[in-house]
Amino acid sequence: MYLIGFPLLVLPFAVYNIIEFLMPGDRPGVTWGYGIKDVSLASGAQWTLTAGDLFIAISILLLYAELMKATRPSARAIVDHLLSTLLFVAMLLEFILFRQAATSVFFILTVISFVDVVAGFSVTIRSAQRDINVDSANNIQRL
Repeated sequence: MYLIGFPLLVLPFAVYNIIEFLMPGDRPGVTWGYGIKDVSLASGAQWTLTAGDLFIAISILLLYAELMKATRPSARAIVDHLLSTLLFVAMLLEFILFRQAATSVFFILTVISFVDVVAGFSVTIRSAQRDINVDSANNIQRL
């Protein structure tokens, strides 16, 4: 798979920045609170799906894909973890330093990136421990 060394969460980061920095001013239909769809629930309540909600949901699906990539042991995994960490640092700095990024949508996107970094390293370390345990057991059986 060609996307193993490429953090997929760059995509929502880029889309957010394109919308916020390249489309400044009053932009009806592109704001994060814009209602996309009204849904009637079984309880009788009306729920409005906003652009921000949809954006976060898509980002969480990309996080799932990132976690699946982290389970594959390869030399590219180190590059992927490094790039994910750099992306998180860039997102954190942007959230702190730029007014356009001071939104709940971008904050949650930053948290998703943090989860990607921590989970990626955790999965890699955990799978490496299993490899060591299996290899040690095989060496003991040979003796």
